[in-house]
Amino acid sequence: MVACAAPNDVDFDPVLQAGDGERLRYLKEVEWSAAYREQDTVLLDRILHDDFQMIDDEGNTFSKADELDWIKKNEWAVDSFRYEIKRLETWPNGTAIVSGVGHMLNDSKETIYCSSNVFIKTEGMWRAVSSHVSGVKEVPR
Repeated sequence: MVACAAPNDVDFDPVLQAGDGERLRYLKEVEWSAAYREQDTVLLDRILHDDFQMIDDEGNTFSKADELDWIKKNEWAVDSFRYEIKRLETWPNGTAIVSGVGHMLNDSKETIYCSSNVFIKTEGMWRAVSSHVSGVKEVPR
C-alpha cells in the first residue's frame, strides 16, 4: 500500500488517432480482465503506467508493483466477467477517462462495482495511471 502521490515526470503523447477510443475500449473490456484472469503479469505491466495507483472501495491505495505482486499470488476466482463502459472520453493532451460497471459472476452470486480509470498516451500506448473502485455490492443469483 502506498500514500497518494502525483506521477513522476509523466510524458504525455498528445497525438490522438481515430482508433484511440476502440483501443481504450478493448484495453478495458478485454485485456485488463484477461491479465487478472490469466495471472499475466507481462500484460498487466504493459497496461499500467509505472506511476499507476489504485484506490480500492475501502480507500486503500496500491501501486503498480502491488498489483503485479497480487496477480502473481492470487488466482482469479470468477466464473465470468463483463465490464460495461458508461463513459469513455479522450482529450487532445493525451489523457482519457474510462469508467463504468464491472460484473463478476460466480455460481451463487454476482458482484457489481463501479470504477473510474485515467489513462495517458505515452510512446504511442495508452497506459493506466489511476484506477478507483467504489460501490462494491454482492447480489444473490
